Amino acid sequence: MKDIHIILAEIIDAAKECGKIMLLADRNDLKIKDKAGKANFVTEYDCKIQKIIEKKLADILPNAQFLGEEEDCKIDKNAEYIFVVDPVDGTTNFIKDYHMSCISIGLIRNGKRYLGVVHNPYLNETYHAISGEGAYLNGNRIHVSDDDLENSIVLFGSSPYNTELAKKSFELAYEYFQKCLDIRRSGSAALDLCAIAAGRAEIYFELILSPWDFAAGALIVEEAGGNVTTVDGRELPCLEKSSLIAKNK
Repeated sequence: MKDIHIILAEIIDAAKECGKIMLLADRNDLKIKDKAGKANFVTEYDCKIQKIIEKKLADILPNAQFLGEEEDCKIDKNAEYIFVVDPVDGTTNFIKDYHMSCISIGLIRNGKRYLGVVHNPYLNETYHAISGEGAYLNGNRIHVSDDDLENSIVLFGSSPYNTELAKKSFELAYEYFQKCLDIRRSGSAALDLCAIAAGRAEIYFELILSPWDFAAGALIVEEAGGNVTTVDGRELPCLEKSSLIAKNK
């Protein structure tokens, strides 16, 4: 296998190339389709970017399995390497031109998070991490903040595709709101996780997420010195849906 740092550089190049596709999207012809769940959409660009990324990743690491959001991927969960990809995390934001969307690429090795890349083309920000080597934003080392809850910004997701969790999500957000500086809701789990890693916020939670939502971002938080678990404190899985809470130290 190629050196992991060469693999990382090639993955970052692939993410940036696909980011340009997002920036140049024909906003008059996104070809929006509904998926299961409230406000759960897919556009022509989600599918186009996923196909490009899948091909590029196959060239970069040919023996790796591929799990992407926009197709029913059949994978061997016991494979040594598995790419877990969200081609456009924050599709509703992308549709609305809200500029809080990104490309998220995680690599699982032997059942553990091993490498993560998150690229936000709108801000030209690329986060990355390799297990054991720290977390970086545009090549500069990042760390979670040292602020306590009273001086924190809390981020949350409302689990919009699972409306039965909405009330509980907002109740929990209100509990935090009473104790912290303020709360935010961006619409991109991957970018919220990266905000924790970069020390821009201190807590992020969501009551249900898919593995491609957090495969890259969870590792980036951990390598930035933060902690990521399920909401009830259990170990976060790599390849299954899960609740999630990410915190600074």
